[in-house]
Amino acid sequence: MKVIRDPIHGYIELDPLTLSIIDSPQVQRLRRISQLGLSNLVYPGANHSRFEHSLGVMHLATMLTNKIDSISDDEKEELRIAALLHDIGHGPFSHVTEGLTKHYTRKRHEDVRDILRAGELGEVLNENGLNPASIENHIQGKTDLGKILNSEIDVDRMDYLVRDSHYTGVAFGLVDHVRLINEMKFYENKLVVTAGGVKAAESLLVSRFLMHPSVYYHHVSRIAETMFIRAVDDLIQKEALNPFDLRKMNDSRVFEMIRNDDGYAGELAQRLDNRKLYKRALYVGFDEVGEGVLRHRRNIKRVEAEIAEDVGIEAESVLIDIPKSPEIAEMKALVKINHRMVRLDEASNIVATLEQAHFDNWKMGVYTPKEHREDVAKAARNFFDTKKVTKQFRLTEIEG
Repeated sequence: MKVIRDPIHGYIELDPLTLSIIDSPQVQRLRRISQLGLSNLVYPGANHSRFEHSLGVMHLATMLTNKIDSISDDEKEELRIAALLHDIGHGPFSHVTEGLTKHYTRKRHEDVRDILRAGELGEVLNENGLNPASIENHIQGKTDLGKILNSEIDVDRMDYLVRDSHYTGVAFGLVDHVRLINEMKFYENKLVVTAGGVKAAESLLVSRFLMHPSVYYHHVSRIAETMFIRAVDDLIQKEALNPFDLRKMNDSRVFEMIRNDDGYAGELAQRLDNRKLYKRALYVGFDEVGEGVLRHRRNIKRVEAEIAEDVGIEAESVLIDIPKSPEIAEMKALVKINHRMVRLDEASNIVATLEQAHFDNWKMGVYTPKEHREDVAKAARNFFDTKKVTKQFRLTEIEG
């Protein structure tokens, strides 16, 4: 048994099987996949990888299964391996390229059976009697045990919130994950939080709520990631990059490809390298554009072209970012109180109020080079028919 030192969880134990899986090229690739995409343009310390996150998730999954007597040793081992491999399907810069991968290949990052069966990793799993189909089902949360990895409240969320908070320096990831794990159990084949874990579950949801606008949806990150996505898509459109290869590649390899392009992708790469990012021409929430704006997600390039034509500039000079509608799956987590199960939002008034707060945090953006900002802002407001809202100043804004 070997141990490694993790800055979040302390010492993590690795047995011979785990070590052989870690040594496979498929897992080693995760060392070169950024956990937070391009967030290091905002938070310089945000350079942690999917590799260390995967180790953390494995550690927490092991902690949870070890306290549940109804799970056999073989099941614990299979889930531990699934936890270690749960992000094996991520492409460069993690979630940044996931939309492109899904669009062109119809595969999500949880669709990993082909990866689990191939190469050195497939050999290790086969030699140890581990079934790739079962591991994938755990990763996708299709099994009872898999809910530990992929459900409303899971060890994946627990690790990334604490880890991302640590590396960004944003003090919102204060989740008592040890308490939460100790208050989780299986009841009627469902993973539930006991009454003693409600406060810890609340801390997880509040943390996620605060981390979204501060880290995961910070406007600079969104601008940079939108630029990067368009650069990669440009290479795909020019057949310089096969989208089926994305899940085999790492951050630096893809970035080098867009740097070497002599067209649109190369221009965006140069801007990203020098942090000469597009600016916000429009940055508004549902209160100004309404939820009907989500229908434009299917035709973003057409809208960009229309706004650019109105201004009289190239379509590539307008980038539109319309995130999907906020989803707060954690609210549906089950809590066992007085021998009955209720949803977390029914057990906690704090959680019940977070749904509207998440909608208030949602923002769509229209981005353009600095010199076109005012003209694009006007055209974008006309296109989306934005409403005027009363500005509410925060005390910090007044003092500044």
